[in-house]
Amino acid sequence: MIDAISLLKKYYPAGSDAYAILLKHSQSVAAKATEIARFLPESTVDVTFVIEAALLHDIGIRFTSATTLGCFGDLPYLCHGLKGRELLEAEGLPRHALVCERHIGVGLTAAEIVRQKLPLPERDMLPTTLEEQIIAYADLFFSKNPASAGLERPPDEVRKSLTRFGTDKVDIFNRWHATFNG
Repeated sequence: MIDAISLLKKYYPAGSDAYAILLKHSQSVAAKATEIARFLPESTVDVTFVIEAALLHDIGIRFTSATTLGCFGDLPYLCHGLKGRELLEAEGLPRHALVCERHIGVGLTAAEIVRQKLPLPERDMLPTTLEEQIIAYADLFFSKNPASAGLERPPDEVRKSLTRFGTDKVDIFNRWHATFNG
């Protein structure tokens, strides 16, 4: 088991707004993801990994330009998953690193990246394992906006927010919602 909180502290100055926002968001996501993981049959999901990876999934935000989150980096916000992958791979955590890259929305395809001219490598960034899907799903319910920190959005609000990215994204959410809520 890794100490995810210590790893966050390694990259975020103690007492910074970015750290406080990231920690609150990550703990909310981890709590929901853990609840889902424990709901599923024990043999199907690595609960310890889900907790660790949920706490680390947004570790890359500090390096983006997201001033409302206390982040003053150079990268576009969309790149936080890619930066998180880079950080966690350097820490020797390749499985956790993939969660960072694949948790954006319900995932991104290479075709979407090209079509939308996104500042990302041209490859699929889709949650493929059950653990990755649980974390991506749980993340959809919590904003990092300090005004709503820790407040869980209802499923209909999540669906509405995904609609602008296409009905296929809503369909993926609906499949996950049915799976993770029995």
